[in-house]
Amino acid sequence: MPQVPADSVKVALSTSSVYPESTAAGFALARRLGYDGVELMVGVDPASADVDAVQRLSEYHELPVLAVHAPTLLLTQRTWGPDPWEKLDRAAMAAHQLGADVVVVHPPFRWQRGYAAGFTEGIRRLEQSTGLTFAVENMYPWRGPGGGDVRAYSPSWDCAVLDCDHLTLDLSHAATARQSSVAMVRDWGERLRHVHLTDGTPGTADQHLLPGQGDQDAAGVLRELATTGYTGHVVVEVQTRGLSRTERSNALAVSLNFARHHLTTSVGQIQ
Repeated sequence: MPQVPADSVKVALSTSSVYPESTAAGFALARRLGYDGVELMVGVDPASADVDAVQRLSEYHELPVLAVHAPTLLLTQRTWGPDPWEKLDRAAMAAHQLGADVVVVHPPFRWQRGYAAGFTEGIRRLEQSTGLTFAVENMYPWRGPGGGDVRAYSPSWDCAVLDCDHLTLDLSHAATARQSSVAMVRDWGERLRHVHLTDGTPGTADQHLLPGQGDQDAAGVLRELATTGYTGHVVVEVQTRGLSRTERSNALAVSLNFARHHLTTSVGQIQ
């Protein structure tokens, strides 16, 4: 199997990981803890939609933006306008301005009929016209009070069944969907281009636990990435709401150390 140098996979911090603190706080904490860069979550903090301001933060902290998460979440439906294609166009422009090479996007909601109908073709056109990777993220079925699935995405919450060349694996979403992240890494092969390192357990809630706190074998995922020659980014995207600033800093330091330790250990095991 191909070897992966320990320093070839960059470990970034999603700015959503410091919520309810600001995008600026995310950059400052990522720099202080020694992350390789950040993934910009557009829309959680209104300042995140100001690309010039984000560029100034990146330059001030000397920390690159490695990926842009387009505002395609339910809570960011109005960020950068209501048209989903305009959102993706603006995400591409932001990525070019900030020097990122990946745009993360969710599958369409079922009520976005026109967007859903042309989604895979449109994503492919955007990749060809921008030179960026648009990595579609795995989601999970919404479950009603009785435990039944609610059809929220079209054509599917499962990005693997879509005709998309590049995918993002989120371990917490996999847990909520009752899937195995290790198996998904193996099954997706070269389609896997981006990873949200987190964790979770089966249920109705998308938990975004620290890696190692759930059932997704996050260490095994990192080992699999190393042994399969993965060259994308690993982004820590965890829930720290309710923690003090000191506790948040400690949690994100632990997550960074977890990622680097298991990537490095994996490399050593296959040499």
